[in-house]
Amino acid sequence: MLSTSAILGYGFPEASLRAGLDRGPHVIGVDGGSVDPGPHYLGIGKPFCSPIAISRDLRLMLNAAVRHGIPLLIGTSGGAGGAPHLALVAGMAREIARQDGLHFRMALIQAEQDKDSIRRRVAAGRVKPLARQPVLTDETIDRASRIVGMMGTEPFMAALDAGAQVVLAGRASDPAPWAAAAIHAGLPPAPAWYAGKMLECGATPSIPKGHDSLLVTVREDHVECEPMNPARRCTPLSIANHSLHENSSPVHHIEPGGMLDTSECRFEAVSDRAVRISGMRWIPAAQYTAKLEGVERAGYRSICVCGTRDPLLIGRIDDFIATVRQEVAAKAEAFGAPPDSYRFGIRVYGRDGVMATREPVRDATPHELGFVLEVVSRDSQEMASAVLGMARTNMLHTDFPGRLCREGNMAFPFSPSDIEVGPVYRFSIYHVMELDDLLEPFPIQYESL
Repeated sequence: MLSTSAILGYGFPEASLRAGLDRGPHVIGVDGGSVDPGPHYLGIGKPFCSPIAISRDLRLMLNAAVRHGIPLLIGTSGGAGGAPHLALVAGMAREIARQDGLHFRMALIQAEQDKDSIRRRVAAGRVKPLARQPVLTDETIDRASRIVGMMGTEPFMAALDAGAQVVLAGRASDPAPWAAAAIHAGLPPAPAWYAGKMLECGATPSIPKGHDSLLVTVREDHVECEPMNPARRCTPLSIANHSLHENSSPVHHIEPGGMLDTSECRFEAVSDRAVRISGMRWIPAAQYTAKLEGVERAGYRSICVCGTRDPLLIGRIDDFIATVRQEVAAKAEAFGAPPDSYRFGIRVYGRDGVMATREPVRDATPHELGFVLEVVSRDSQEMASAVLGMARTNMLHTDFPGRLCREGNMAFPFSPSDIEVGPVYRFSIYHVMELDDLLEPFPIQYESL
């Protein structure tokens, strides 16, 4: 199986794709998205990669799949896997097929969930919270802007059974398309899911790490990984390192329908560029579950970036920020923004900007500090920008003891200084739903192009 890159739209060298195709893969594919960029893209219904970049990658892959007569599988299409994300990539596929004269049967697997269906599952006691989330309520469901379910292998296998050559899916477990292809071919789930864990990130398991193509061969009791770019190579350490990523446990990977246990895995170099992995186990779950991801709108955001290298200001920065906060609270309330209607944050880069209160290094005095001012208004974009404008003005002009500069305190890299970011979303649903019919939440539509 050939994976072109970590995510559709991240790009890959055409030479790597050609090298992979020369090896005669049975399947080509790519992960289409991730939850890593946060809740915004699911809520707003747009991709986090450029549509221009997505279309470029998709065109190369569609032509390769059709020319070689092999399936093309993509999960979490469009970045977040909701209905508008899937529709975007499907529209691209139709246009590419028209422009390039391609003919294929395409399956679209929806992952966006109907709210009434979720309510019925909650009422039946078939939805459970994850990660210390509260019990899901009808009110939380009602507020959700969009809810997706994370599918496993079964919808992909159903699409392949129905003769689809191109399968575009909404939100899916990252390894699921690959695991589905291998299991559909008659291979055991343990090496199939492990292969998916490698392929979901393209050539990331290789060194040097990069967005490039990876070929994985799946056999009954092991898998072999090899990057297609001669500038990269897989080593036992790079593969073992990658197998630990994005999971709360280093060896137990929970997936829809079971757990991939890698605690007994063995890593063996079969060449200076390829690694064989064996010893993985698949433990079926007593109850099949699929994760739900839902977001709700939290308000509207405006931001501003500025910085200072005034040593007198840096020496009393905490008192200065406290004064600015007091001024902003009083002046914002005067024009109709009470403190409980917005959130005002100041990220200080050069001191706690990345780790905040968890920062372990506190023994150095920086010579310059950067600030990101953020206001999230509960009510409107206009009010977020109004409060931010007051914050920016007070960062610029608030006096402090010993101040020598009688002009502004801050340097601003941009004009306009204030940036309206737009709607802000937060995760509100992070639960699992119990399933008996593994295809029911993920309807499939077919079309011939």
